[in-house]
Amino acid sequence: MKTVQKNEWHQLSKETLKSNLVELREKLRSLRFLSVSGKLKNVCETKELRKNIARLLTILKQKEQ
Repeated sequence: MKTVQKNEWHQLSKETLKSNLVELREKLRSLRFLSVSGKLKNVCETKELRKNIARLLTILKQKEQ
């Protein structure tokens, strides 16, 4: 997934947001495996991914209303 600014997420369609959400969750899962094995160099990346996932979920909820 290319880097998208937070304010640009509001203009994306629901389908695009859902596909981005799946990609972010997969990336988070792979980073967790690296973290457990001790090979993860940037531990702050998992925190940022979790925040982005929460942001996407919030935007999806807002679009459903």
